[in-house]
Amino acid sequence: MSMSFENVRPDEIREAAIDTLTMLGLSLLFTIALGLLLGIILFLTSRGQLLSQPIAYGVLSFIVNVLRSVPFVILMISIMPFTKWLTGTSIGVEGSIPPLVVAAAPFFARLVETSLREVDRGVIEAAQAMGASSWTIVRRVLLRESRMGLTAGITITAVTLVSYTAMSGVIGGGGLGDLALRYGYQRFQTDVMFVTVVLLVILVQLLQSIGDLVVRRMSRK
Repeated sequence: MSMSFENVRPDEIREAAIDTLTMLGLSLLFTIALGLLLGIILFLTSRGQLLSQPIAYGVLSFIVNVLRSVPFVILMISIMPFTKWLTGTSIGVEGSIPPLVVAAAPFFARLVETSLREVDRGVIEAAQAMGASSWTIVRRVLLRESRMGLTAGITITAVTLVSYTAMSGVIGGGGLGDLALRYGYQRFQTDVMFVTVVLLVILVQLLQSIGDLVVRRMSRK
């Protein structure tokens, strides 16, 4: 069966694509900042590490696990009062960013923790022997030695956020997901659904390709 694309309006597609990129860019920025901090704290406070605090690690790890286990749609709806208090609205691009960050930051934090655990213990001990402070070890040893793993983690998180931005259409979050829901699903406009899916696939492929390229270049240095 041929598809005429008669329902596809370039202006709406362009506006939705810009909204998706805005949500992705801002939420990824905040996710990296918060998730990196959480991941570093998780690593440092785990047993046998520089700031070993098993109780603090257990509490933070539990919170991270809880946030990771809640399906995004449910999480998004459950924190709507917080989102409205923080941004003044619970819909649109602004209303979508807080739940995106709350959902993705714990996910990225675990990836950060895993990447830091892959750093050679001998390198950390050598830095300690030279009298380096914990912050210096984090900044000059841990983050530097784990940069390829962190870059791969950022790529994975960015791809995950693309799917989250699509789901934010459930609460009128704007973007391609909202367009696909309102027109492609509710009005049975298959051509609109097709275009939005293709654009999301292209975006994911582009993000993955950029991430892979950066990792390959890092591995050659």
